[in-house]
Amino acid sequence: MPTAAAIYCRISKDREGAGLGVDRQRNDCQDLATRLGWTVTKVYRDNDISAYSGKPRPGYRALLDDLRAGRVNAVLAWHNDRLHRSSVELEEYIEVSGNAPTHFVKAGPLDLSTASGRMTARITGAVARHEVEHMIERQKAAKLQAAQDGRFRGGRRAFGFEKDGVTVRPGEAAAVLDATRRVLHGESLGSIARGWNEAGLTTSTGTQWTSISVHKLLIRARNAGLIEHGGQEIAKAVWPAIVPEDTWRAVRALLTAPGRRRPRSNDARWLGSGLFLCGKCNDGTTMRSASVVGSNRSLRRATYRCKAGPHLGRVAEPVDALVTAIVLERLSRPDARLLLTAAPGVDTAALSAEAEALRVRNSGLVSMFGDGIITRGELEAERARIQVKLAQIADTMAAAAAGSPLAGFADAEDVRAAWDSASVSRRKAVIDTLMVVTLLPAARGRRPGGHYFDPDSLRIDWR
Repeated sequence: MPTAAAIYCRISKDREGAGLGVDRQRNDCQDLATRLGWTVTKVYRDNDISAYSGKPRPGYRALLDDLRAGRVNAVLAWHNDRLHRSSVELEEYIEVSGNAPTHFVKAGPLDLSTASGRMTARITGAVARHEVEHMIERQKAAKLQAAQDGRFRGGRRAFGFEKDGVTVRPGEAAAVLDATRRVLHGESLGSIARGWNEAGLTTSTGTQWTSISVHKLLIRARNAGLIEHGGQEIAKAVWPAIVPEDTWRAVRALLTAPGRRRPRSNDARWLGSGLFLCGKCNDGTTMRSASVVGSNRSLRRATYRCKAGPHLGRVAEPVDALVTAIVLERLSRPDARLLLTAAPGVDTAALSAEAEALRVRNSGLVSMFGDGIITRGELEAERARIQVKLAQIADTMAAAAAGSPLAGFADAEDVRAAWDSASVSRRKAVIDTLMVVTLLPAARGRRPGGHYFDPDSLRIDWR
């Protein structure tokens, strides 16, 4: 029977040399097929997929399917580690391939028709797996050492930095710092993302921003010139901080707080959604924004509706207008600056130096354990003590830098201009800092003067 051969090519992300490119593999396998007198009928490819990782390999699965169906009866690959590096995969291949010959450009034929041949294949596979595991151990050790030294460990370009991971991109770095401060003052992640997208600012991979990607960006330790490894801060980085450490700690504490609520999409427009309280429930239940169709079926009006049910509703615009007027009047008073509570004097530079000393101590403990200076129990106990102390320092620095949502309003020369230029999420933070707004039940119909809105249906409780 004529030999219907299949070529299988694969290259993983950890490239081992120029000869392992998929096209080079295919050309070398085609030359081998010509020497063997085989006819190549199919070529299967898996690009950037590691056999060791366990991720699905579509090309490899298609090869097995065609071997089972008899559509191919011989296999060519550049090397046996291109075909499989898992013992489970090898056993499946032995079962599926049967007596189909398998030849490798660099390792010769693989005889699976005899017990000795199968044993050789299993030993070769075990050796290949050992090489991969050993390579991974070396890579992890190298990354840990690089982290302890504060060096860049590779990877795609980080937003705010050049490709070398060290040089700052001034425009992007300024955007990160500005966004960090705005979030601390109450602006939402979604508002930041929308503003950046409208300004044409993209991620380091050229995609648009989302609240999730902004969240990931603002909490990363790199912004503060710190390196984390295995979930722990272990060193100062060789690159400069683009956000002061205390400011970064404050925003990370805010964004990673348990129970942090993700804002609804309508929060971007209406002040009271998720903020104003229902006066009929009177148990802390908040209002949500919605829209209703007017009597003429063509006009849609924004409203507030209680989250617990349809028992209380208000047209949103007059409510927001009244609350805004009250807020602006309060922030325009001569004593408005007194609302800005100053953070107690905290020497953040000293705290940062103390944290760095603790990180250096933490990284040196492994060497002390390896040299027999301390026991494993002493190692774990000291590391736990260091992590507790680092957490305490982080909390102190975060509290010192958190600031007030009223900053930029209570001290503004033109409060109205500051309010008009602020995002809705920032305005909501100001309202939430100043007061509690409760919507009360009110009679239906027009009020004296022809208005439907009753100002007395709002209760303001100052904080």
